[in-house]
Formats: sequence, structure tokens, C-alpha cells
Amino acid sequence: MSKGAKAAVVGTVCAVLLGGAGYGAYNILSAFGDDGVGLLAASPDDPLEAEDVEEASSAFFAAWEKGDGHAAAAATNDEASAGALLDGMTEQGGVGKVRITPGKARGTTVPFSVRATVSVGGKSKPLAYDSELTVVRGRTTAEPLVDWEPQVVHPRLERGDTLVAGPSDVPAVEAVDREGKVLSAEKYPSLGPVLDELRERYGEAAGGSPSLELVIRHAAPDTADTSLLTLAKGKAGKVRTTLSAGAQAAAEKAVRRYPESSVVALKPSTGEVLAVANHRSDGFNAAFQGRLAPGSTMKIVTAAMLIEKGVTAANRPAPCPVEATWQSQTFHNASGVTENEGANLADSFARSCNTAFVKLIDEDGVTNESLTGVAQERFGLGRDDWKTGIVSFDGSVPPSGGPDRAANAIGQGQVQLSPLNVASITATAKTGVFKQPYLVPAEADGRTFATARGLAPAVAAQLRQMMHLTATQGSGREAMAGLGGDIGAKTGSAEVDGQELPNSWFTGYRGDVAAAAVAQQGGRGGQAAGPVVAEVLRAAG
Repeated sequence: MSKGAKAAVVGTVCAVLLGGAGYGAYNILSAFGDDGVGLLAASPDDPLEAEDVEEASSAFFAAWEKGDGHAAAAATNDEASAGALLDGMTEQGGVGKVRITPGKARGTTVPFSVRATVSVGGKSKPLAYDSELTVVRGRTTAEPLVDWEPQVVHPRLERGDTLVAGPSDVPAVEAVDREGKVLSAEKYPSLGPVLDELRERYGEAAGGSPSLELVIRHAAPDTADTSLLTLAKGKAGKVRTTLSAGAQAAAEKAVRRYPESSVVALKPSTGEVLAVANHRSDGFNAAFQGRLAPGSTMKIVTAAMLIEKGVTAANRPAPCPVEATWQSQTFHNASGVTENEGANLADSFARSCNTAFVKLIDEDGVTNESLTGVAQERFGLGRDDWKTGIVSFDGSVPPSGGPDRAANAIGQGQVQLSPLNVASITATAKTGVFKQPYLVPAEADGRTFATARGLAPAVAAQLRQMMHLTATQGSGREAMAGLGGDIGAKTGSAEVDGQELPNSWFTGYRGDVAAAAVAQQGGRGGQAAGPVVAEVLRAAG
């Protein structure tokens, strides 16, 4: 190109730039090479090529291996946060001699293995784990950068967490089941958070001595440190639990079948928790702390309230129409529940007819506070006084007017429960007596258990009759098939805004074992949660 032609091109471009402004203008100018001609610079929304992913991840890995936290952080899209964590990993965590082995990239995601050495207090030990990162374009530079999340450094880190190596704040504990069998997170993975909490609460009193450890110090309040590596063992104190190794193994296996699922099993005669298991992507102990609408499993409490108030009884009318309207809101039944105007309460309970319960809460003697009163006084729910030995939720059944009065009766509206709460409801229905659930015996720390009045014998007998009918002829029949003896069940499906499928709930008892499970977005109660409960009852009952 002649100098004149080149000048003409540049002049034309300059004229365009003078007529416009902003990012596009900068892109065109920055794209010119020595001869004044070039392509547009990359935009933050441009797709990444394989070489972009390789370039960004390699720069990050190389700097991390050298222990240069500043340079590694500069290869990310959040330099301040990345730098603080990477530097802290070396300085407070004692992590060095890092070697990273990248795996094959999957699009913009690169899996990798970390091999390092942790050194503190004159002790050293190898550390190994797997993680992954994702490459994106920077929003201001459009350069390929590592999309920063703490999980890049270690998959168990969350925002605000830090890695710290040194003497443990509390001694290690050896948690054992009701027969003295050791419970480890390696053998029972979903017990990890529970064991961490047992150590935090009982480590000092259990008679142990501190270990030398690498831990994750969580930013979340009231969250116990997570131990990643023990460099020198202290003396572990022993903490006895009410868990059963056999029931726990069955619960762990059962929840693995469904994502985002949780289960609890306990003894109705004592309140002792036999198993607690979760299969969740976030590691949250939803079995004890979940706050979810329980769907039709709440009808156990509602039925108790209706019988106690004299509104109906197991063998008295509870018609099941196609729809029922309360306070301008129309309620329907789940698919497959046909109308039956001649149904009694046991029939409508066993088939889980929503409309029957909606119609009955309009009867004389039932108020906005009735369900709350029975939940608190008979079943011990919603009073914030359970002392299980670890953090747990006691349920919430608030007084509600308007459409929520009817919605609460069928386990929607403002009612929130956990699998622990629902298992306890079933236990109270089974025996007629409320026994506060617990995982650690009271003598470990002198706790006083919560109490409630429990159920009148006639009310409990009718609940058992209806739950047995549900398990043998009603909506729980398929899930409970093959389980003999003294059995009962209740299904539940809870609709959640924005979910394609409802949350699946199921609760049941067999002999002196009661269990409850939830599988989020699992569909109908018997489809996902039902098999989980049945498997645990089969192993523990």
C-alpha cells in the first residue's frame, strides 16, 4: 500500500472515531499494527479458543507452583480476592512445593490435580486433591483469565474461608455409634459436617489433646473448622452418639440414588437418632437444618388437629371433591387422586386428598391458630427448644389467615419443616408420646430435653390406623411393599415456585423405627423419598 493510500485509510478511520466514542473506538485504534491496518480487538463476549484456555490456565498454574501468589492472582478476574487466599495458603496454611497436573480441558473448564507439602511446627506431610477452573474473558480487558472462585484453590473452600495450619483449636474426637463402632467421614461421607460439629462442641470435654492440622476456617458463623490434613495426631476424646452404624450405612446408600436428598431415622420410644444422611452438592445438613414445605406429610398433624377438635374422625366423613376453594383460592388434588364424595377421613388421608383437608379447616372450632397449637403442644414443633446435640431446626407452623390457613393444612403456605421434624411427627403418631429427637445423650453436657403433651390415646390410635392404611393400600403402598410387621406411612409432594417438579417427601415407621426423607425436585412422594425411607426402615426396623 502506498503512503498516500495508507494516510487515506487512517484519515477515514479517524473521521469515524471522531463521530463515535467509547469502547468500539478504542478497539479499532488498538487493533492497528505498524502499517496502520488491523483487525478489531477481542470483545468480552467473544468465544474463547483452545489456545486461550491453555494460555490462561498455564499462566495461573505456573505462578501458583512458584509460590508467587501475586502473579497467580493477576491471571484471574478477581486479583484482590485470589491474591489474599493464595498468599494465605502459603503463609498461614504452610502449603508449599506445589505441583499441578492439568487434565484434558472440557471446553473452557480445566480439571487438575494438586500435589503439595504442608509444613508447620517442624512437621511436614503431603497433601493431594483434585480441583478445576474455568477460563473467561475479562470484562474490561477481554483477555483470557481464570474465573476466580475459592473452590479453584480447594473444592471445599467458600467465599471468605481461609486455610490455617497449626495446633487445633479443639482436640480431635472419636465419634462412636450406640454399640461403640467408630464413625468416620471416610466410611460415612455425609457425616462429615456432623463429625466436625461434634468435635467443636464436645472436643474439650471429651478428654483429648490438640492435633497439628491444616483446616479450613469458615467465614460462616457457627460453622466448625473443616480438617483437611492431620500432621501430628493428638489424643482423640471419645464422643458417644445414638447413631447405628448399620442404619447409617443404609441411609448413606439410599440418598445416593437421588440428588439433593436427605433422610433421618430415629426410635419413637426414646427419640434417639439412628441415622442422618444427606446427598447434596453444598454439603449442608438439610436433614437436621432444612426449612422446606413438607407437603402432605403435614396432614398427620392436620388430621390430629381435626380429630382433637371433633371436626371428624378416621371413620367419619371427609369428602374428596375435585376442587375446594378457601378465601378466594382454589385448591386441587395431585394427578391420579380421583374425587370421592363418600370418603371418610382414613380414605382421604390414605389417598392424600388435598381438597378434603381444605374443606375441613372451615368447620366450627377451627381457627387460624388451631394447627399451630396442636403442632406446638402435641408434637413439640416450632418452639425453638430442641437440644439434639448438634445444630437443628425445630420446625415452623405459624398461625396463618387467608389462603395460607388452608395451604398450611396440606403442608404448603408458611409451614417449614426438616426431615428430622417429619420423622419426629411420625414417631409421636406411632407412640402417642413426644420424645425430643437427639443425637448425643443429654449426660454429655447436661442438656434438658424439650417436652410436649403428646396425643390422646384415641387420637394416636386413629393416626396409626390411617398411616397403616396408607402404607398397605394407599399412596405409600408401592414404596412400602415387602416391609412386614407394624408399618405406617404418609406421602407428600411440595410445590415450589420455579421448579419443574415438586419436592418429594415420604415418612413411615416400622416397629420402633420412624424415618422421613426429602428429595428436592424428586416428584411425587412415593417416587423418590419413598424408596429412601423404605430402604432405611428395611435395614433398621
